[in-house]
Amino acid sequence: MDACATLVRVPPDDRHAVPESASWHARLHMRFERVAGRTRLASREHVGPLVVQKPLYPEDDAVCQAIVVHPPGGIANGDRLELDVAAGRDAHVQITTPGAAKWYRSTREKAHQSVTLAAGEGAAIEWMPQGSIVYDGAEAAIDLHVALAPDATFIGWDIVSLGRQASGERFVRGSVRQRTEIVRDGALVWSERVVLVGSDPLLRAGCGLGGCAVFGTLVAAAADQDHGMLVALRGIGGFAGEGAVTCLPGALVARYVGNSMESAFAYFVAAWRALRPLILGRPAVPARIWKT
Repeated sequence: MDACATLVRVPPDDRHAVPESASWHARLHMRFERVAGRTRLASREHVGPLVVQKPLYPEDDAVCQAIVVHPPGGIANGDRLELDVAAGRDAHVQITTPGAAKWYRSTREKAHQSVTLAAGEGAAIEWMPQGSIVYDGAEAAIDLHVALAPDATFIGWDIVSLGRQASGERFVRGSVRQRTEIVRDGALVWSERVVLVGSDPLLRAGCGLGGCAVFGTLVAAAADQDHGMLVALRGIGGFAGEGAVTCLPGALVARYVGNSMESAFAYFVAAWRALRPLILGRPAVPARIWKT
């Protein structure tokens, strides 16, 4: 185990501020290559507390699953996490996390998480983290940039809970800023900016979150998309909250809004189960870590 795995972050509360030296600056770079029909983790470099567990093959050699771990367990006060993943020609990479990221209350500056994914010719990247819990008073900036070759494929989602729902916490202070961009062969396919501030009327407005505390977005971008993808997702039901699907040029977008991270995750997993055979030609095999 890396030495950084022993690091522990104690979440700040209103009585105790985190000292200046407590900020984490961490970076993890991974490159995957397909060799003799097997997707391999060809190289990895990490600085600070951001690591990857041993590559797994829950399906077959073609799909490599990587579980990214942030040992401190939470993000706050100027922390900066950078994840950079590249999939070479025909490689198939599935990335997930062991649990939801926790964004603690910040007393000084914003905390940042930046994820950059690049899929080469014929490659596929599946980005399936277990979500983010943004504590009241957190200052969170979350960026995702995806670069695709002309025939590459991407399926990914992001889920955010404003406040700790299990303890009844409301998001009355702080802010969440999200930026998502997907480009294919240098051309922009999908771009979105989200800015949510604690106690802002937008959180309660019908054109915003309508009083809900959990929201999420799934985006699937494939070289060839058809109406069957839209039909498959619109048939999903049996979850708490609301879901909606839109098919745009070059991308299919599914939304969730409600009050349960578990329901949001279940909705996106169901959507992924429906989409994966259509755009990747493979049945969906849920990650074992999701059940632990």
